Amino acid sequence: MKLWRTPLDETKLEHPKGTVRIITERCKGCSFCLDYCPKGVLTMSEGFNKKGYHYPEIVKEGECVNCNLCANICPEFAIFSEEVENDKGLSQTQTSGAAS
Repeated sequence: MKLWRTPLDETKLEHPKGTVRIITERCKGCSFCLDYCPKGVLTMSEGFNKKGYHYPEIVKEGECVNCNLCANICPEFAIFSEEVENDKGLSQTQTSGAAS
């Protein structure tokens, strides 16, 4: 996502990080998760699942911002994201809670 301006404190902010988990056998190939991902982390695979559908796979490892749009839009509940700990060993919710 390209912003038309940059926040002044962008270098001080810590962006949330996540990892995408895909349950390939539940997927029906609708590609909603690809369309709604703000970072373009996913693409459709060349392979098929047992139902005969192409399923999403991760293209940009480590780019997920844990927004959960993929999980919210998936009609088959075949994808979700999990929060990843930062370098200090704390999750993003723990660090934001401590700053409040």
